[in-house]
Amino acid sequence: MTIKIYTKVGDQGFTKQVTGKMVPKYDLQIVAVGDIDELDSYLGVVIANLSAKCQKLHDPLQNLQRDLYELESDIVVKRHEEITTEKVENLEKEIDNLNEQIPKTTHFILPGGSVTATHLHYARTVARRAERSMAKLNAEEQKLAPACLKYINRLSDYLFILARYANVLDGVPEVKSKIK
Repeated sequence: MTIKIYTKVGDQGFTKQVTGKMVPKYDLQIVAVGDIDELDSYLGVVIANLSAKCQKLHDPLQNLQRDLYELESDIVVKRHEEITTEKVENLEKEIDNLNEQIPKTTHFILPGGSVTATHLHYARTVARRAERSMAKLNAEEQKLAPACLKYINRLSDYLFILARYANVLDGVPEVKSKIK
């Protein structure tokens, strides 16, 4: 038996929240969850395009995908609180750990480098967009758990450091934002 994928519920520009309430597709909660979903999907692109030398990033990235799925649930389901301060602290520890394994930088860098790093830089920008959507949702419509906002903020920092680390693993130098 095949399950139908389309429901036709959204044909008029509305969608149903978990609560059953119909809202426009541009509702702040829907936008925030959509941006997180896009980031989750793009991390799948990153994983599918990991270089041979960056394969050890597979599991950590897939764990981020699982966290993003939980983050979406934290936003839409009352009393669902899987993104915790501990998860934020774990990201911070990983950022600190990776930061010790990459060259110190005294300049701004251009996003890019290896294919893996380039994809991670792009994922970072998608994370920043999701963060902006979540901040707007939090300010204007629905208070979010503080850990959720902290998590998405740290996640973009983590993806930045991970992109730099991928360049180190792949032996590709970073490009300074200024020639001089």
